[in-house]
Amino acid sequence: MIKKILIANRGEIACRVIKTARKMNIDTVAIYSEPDKQAKHVRMATQSFPLGGQTASESYLCADKIIEIAKASGADAIHPGYGFLSENAEFADLCAANNIIFIGPSADAIRAMGLKDDAKALMTKAGVPVVPGYQGENQDADFLQKQADEIGYPILIKAVAGGGGKGMRLVEKESDFKDHLQSCQRESKSSFGNDHVLIEKYITKPRHIEVQVFGDNHGGAIHLFERDCSLQRRHQKVIEEAPAPGLSEATRTAMGKAATNAVKSINYNNAGTIEFIVDTASGIDNSSFYFMEMNTRLQVEHPVTEMITNVDLVEWQIRVAAGEKLPLTQNDLSIKGHAFEVRIYAEDPSQDFIPQIGKLTHFHADQHNDNMDETTSLRIDTGVEQGDSVTIFYDPMIAKIITYGKDRIEALSHMRTVLAQTPITGLTTNQEFLSNICNHEQFQKGQVHTGFIEAYIDDLIPDNYGQPDTEHLALLTLFTITDTQPATQASKQSRTDIRHDKQIISQDPWGSHDNWRVHGGFSRRITWANNNQHITCLIKADKHYNNNKIQILINDTNFECEVISTQEHAIIATINGNTVTAHIYQSGKSYTILCAGKVIRLSRYIAGIDDTAQGSDGKILASMPGRIIDVLVKAGDHVEKDQPVLIMEAMKMEMTIRAGQDGIIDELPVSANDQITDGTLLISIAKAEGAA
Repeated sequence: MIKKILIANRGEIACRVIKTARKMNIDTVAIYSEPDKQAKHVRMATQSFPLGGQTASESYLCADKIIEIAKASGADAIHPGYGFLSENAEFADLCAANNIIFIGPSADAIRAMGLKDDAKALMTKAGVPVVPGYQGENQDADFLQKQADEIGYPILIKAVAGGGGKGMRLVEKESDFKDHLQSCQRESKSSFGNDHVLIEKYITKPRHIEVQVFGDNHGGAIHLFERDCSLQRRHQKVIEEAPAPGLSEATRTAMGKAATNAVKSINYNNAGTIEFIVDTASGIDNSSFYFMEMNTRLQVEHPVTEMITNVDLVEWQIRVAAGEKLPLTQNDLSIKGHAFEVRIYAEDPSQDFIPQIGKLTHFHADQHNDNMDETTSLRIDTGVEQGDSVTIFYDPMIAKIITYGKDRIEALSHMRTVLAQTPITGLTTNQEFLSNICNHEQFQKGQVHTGFIEAYIDDLIPDNYGQPDTEHLALLTLFTITDTQPATQASKQSRTDIRHDKQIISQDPWGSHDNWRVHGGFSRRITWANNNQHITCLIKADKHYNNNKIQILINDTNFECEVISTQEHAIIATINGNTVTAHIYQSGKSYTILCAGKVIRLSRYIAGIDDTAQGSDGKILASMPGRIIDVLVKAGDHVEKDQPVLIMEAMKMEMTIRAGQDGIIDELPVSANDQITDGTLLISIAKAEGAA
């Protein structure tokens, strides 16, 4: 059996592997870049070694350096996780050359399935249905356009070495083909060092369903059923579930058989995923699914399969890599219940999902994971803890939340509750966006497809997304002026229970937080800031408010309010007769409110400090460090509001910067390939003469 594993990765997958290794009494070795020197996976591992550098290319992609550390640490195996070197055949060969076990498939298997065009040819030979398209050596732009024209639009341009949504473009009309081709090739060359693409027919009503497969070195090959990964944004998965809703047993059996045949055809060993696209235009039947690609590694969404099969896939990976047979046969496996996974990202959905950076001020995942067993209905996989930061250097995923239930309804109900109550504060996330998906009527019915988010974007990101209504403002105001702090031992002796349904409040006027006044009524103003808007709440009460209803004046409207109960991070109150509950978390002057799925971030406003909206004065500043990919305008050009002016790459994403107003370009201090820092002036647009 393997005795020590080096994890050639970071973040939540590194932590995930360490947990299973601990269970198996296997020592672990963590590696880390400069930004990750205090990371959670480093703190968890038995040993840790520095890689140096900041970016992935300077650290986690340095294969020779990783092998050196493995040898120096005495590791007899390397687990690559996913991403980075996990599907790098040369790295697998390098491990073998140094007598280190690579916990993954053979280099030959990785090569066989590593390029999408070659993989499709292999699957066709194995009798697995594939999507119509072109995959060949001729990469001439005119030739590729001709192939696309013959296939018929819409089509997909896909990098043959791509993955994770990178190097993929949807082309809906002939005139857009070459622009998208150039963009796709540029991104593919930058991300994978390979600009070859394939052309594929775009299925207009698709579902993305993948099958978890496993092979061993003894001829064993099985599948562990399917996952539905149709909820996607920009071809990147947002929510996954297992099993796929509405899939018939006949189709499930056919897909499982096709996936197993694929594994056998290349003598595949270890964990992998066969991804299918399912055409739902005329319903799901045995002939409506097509092979897309194979991922020769563990997938981000593997926990939902683990939940419904009660199998530890990482343990299986380790055992198979050590030469053991698969622990179970196909007949031993069955589906039990239903599971969902959502990906919490540091990003702002209301601002075109722009990535965010910052420190987590409230986040406790381990309290849910410490007591996990086969009956667990909640699991949180993460590579960060409270106090850690999300940086510009790597993917901005904070955590994966996984819920389980006896059926889809129960599992989804758990997820809705967890999203509504789990604090992840300190920076903007997609938590409310995910709640809106889980609460959407069509999603609850299982009517999922890859165009779901685009089709219902106005429901998922409404005009009031992330913004408070008067109930939120009233609740936060009540919470702020209510004594919610636990009593000290000394003050407990002089306290009596004024309200049986509220915390014990001190009778000592010097220790009380009840806002009591000797003369007259109680009056106070609090101003809150949200997205550069400022709202003042005027609070009025007699003497103090603990025994009385109070009034809060917001936007010239009176609200009759009364606190029912409070805890350290929660409040229940009546507002104009309606009972409302919220969880509230404070960090300095900033507050985060979790209320009925909404996530509201507010801060106490200090008079005289008022930020202006980005681009409102014509000046656009970089919100984070990055690299300028392309400049689409030049000084003196006339531009219109929302016109693309720059393309910038930051946090592994390509972002289009748009004009904030109509006008003339009067400052353009950046050029293509410039590395820019947070706050750098990107462009300045002066209003055209005579414009209002």
